[in-house]
Amino acid sequence: LDELPALPEFQEIHEPAKHSMAGVIEDWRPEDAAFWEANGRRIARRNLWISIPALLLAFSVWMVWSVVVARLPAIGFDFAAGQLFWLAALPGLSGATLRIFYSFMVPIFGGRLWTAFSTASLLLPALGIGYAVQNPDTPYLIFLVLALLCGFGGGNFASSMANISFFFPKAEKGNALALNAGLGNLGVSV
Repeated sequence: LDELPALPEFQEIHEPAKHSMAGVIEDWRPEDAAFWEANGRRIARRNLWISIPALLLAFSVWMVWSVVVARLPAIGFDFAAGQLFWLAALPGLSGATLRIFYSFMVPIFGGRLWTAFSTASLLLPALGIGYAVQNPDTPYLIFLVLALLCGFGGGNFASSMANISFFFPKAEKGNALALNAGLGNLGVSV
């Protein structure tokens, strides 16, 4: 019985248990030059170089819908011009709306978790489009939902910029955000 670990209920009140997930940053001082040179720069750059491809993918998914909509009539979908315009407009509308909410997600869930989740969520519209365009009998409602889901890519921009802005000191923040936004926006042309 003495070899069993003590239950949390029996621990001393003045000795709170410290629970820390691996990789959670508990001390972050980018404006402290010594800290920045010792640890900060490496961590900040790693986050930046992970964020850029994630944002590039997000913009690709967000913008692919305009290409898909332009090709739908040629592959047998009989949608009216007004319906096609709605399909082209919805990713922009949902992406702009999602940016409001996505900008608050990084402080709530953490940059790593939110970047992973929001990037993985892009699989829904990407795979959905690939499946839906194979059958000209796919209902218009499915295409509307997929167009709305493509807006996830637009929302990712706000959370990506919020995430990267936490990591860099003021003197380097502009360059980091420019790299993130500039290279991430290449997804529009991919």
